[in-house]
Amino acid sequence: MARSSKARVQRREQANAATHVKRRMLSAHLSADLRKEYGVRSARVCKGDTVVVLRGNEDIRGTEGRVISVDTSTGRVTIDGITINQADGTAVERPIHASNLVITKLNLEDAWRKEALVKKKEAKE
Repeated sequence: MARSSKARVQRREQANAATHVKRRMLSAHLSADLRKEYGVRSARVCKGDTVVVLRGNEDIRGTEGRVISVDTSTGRVTIDGITINQADGTAVERPIHASNLVITKLNLEDAWRKEALVKKKEAKE
């Protein structure tokens, strides 16, 4: 991906990126204890992870919840308990960008993900 200082070029590159590149854009920092445990600064946000919102409106900042779904096309994540009201009054899940989150608990049901984290830690040692 080309490095440009222009915002519109960055948005275009992000929107038109290949799926394997968009996947990497969905990473978020790990909490301090997870970072110490796995020896990795960040990981990809997956369904079932527990996250804390660091940035956003005051009503959602600091909220902790479980990830309901991850949208790779937009880079946004929906979290259980964080909703926004539509014009007709119905509440829908509010999408939040993955970079505004910190992962506090990893969903390690996927054996491949667990193995990948262990391999990364061994590689650093």
